[in-house]
Amino acid sequence: MTLQFRCRQAVIAPHIKKATLRALASATGATVVVWALSLLVPEPPFWVELTAVALISAALTFRFQLAICLRNDALRDTQKELQYALRHDPVTGTLRASEFANSVEQAIDRRRVSSAENPDGVMLVLNVGNFDEIGRRYGPQWADTLLQSIVRIVHSSLRYGDLVARLASDELGIYLPGTTTENASDICERIRARVQETTFTAGQERQISVTVRLGGTRVEDQADFQALREAANRAALAEEEAGPPLFRELFS
Repeated sequence: MTLQFRCRQAVIAPHIKKATLRALASATGATVVVWALSLLVPEPPFWVELTAVALISAALTFRFQLAICLRNDALRDTQKELQYALRHDPVTGTLRASEFANSVEQAIDRRRVSSAENPDGVMLVLNVGNFDEIGRRYGPQWADTLLQSIVRIVHSSLRYGDLVARLASDELGIYLPGTTTENASDICERIRARVQETTFTAGQERQISVTVRLGGTRVEDQADFQALREAANRAALAEEEAGPPLFRELFS
């Protein structure tokens, strides 16, 4: 038995079980009707004929119920895939900008009304400084591969529950709920260090020089996503001009 056959069998088995139970229920119902009729018309031929009809009905119902189960399962899978595609960037697998904005604002609102949680948090942006140049020189596929690698580095540097999104072709958004600027600075320094330690290559093992800049802003009582994004971008630009050592002071 091949692995593909076993996987297919594992997927279909629950539907066969459901279809069997539904078919048996139909057969049971038909049998009860036949039994009631046999009391009224107690002739053996009549009983035999109706029993045969019930069995045939169960067989036909099984195929029909199995088809319905398989179709419904396929529709649910398609719906889940469509919802995921609508919410996530196809290249990086991170949230889309609109979904990220809604998630950030909803998270801020939830934390604000909850007395058990600290409403503070930090919004970060990460820009790949030479992303367009890499795309022109090595091709868009290598630029996408580079961004995917950076996303993996970002995810490995964050906590469970932190949000990551692709806001533009060369820009990632990161929301760190309930964290301080000091902790956010540590996260940014960790991301930067891992990017510097990583060797990025294009075709024929050509090494790619990658530069990233990070900036952030405290959420506090702000709930407007666009204002948070602009403030974080201003901090990122200021970091690029002043240099990483002043990053802690560059939160707007």
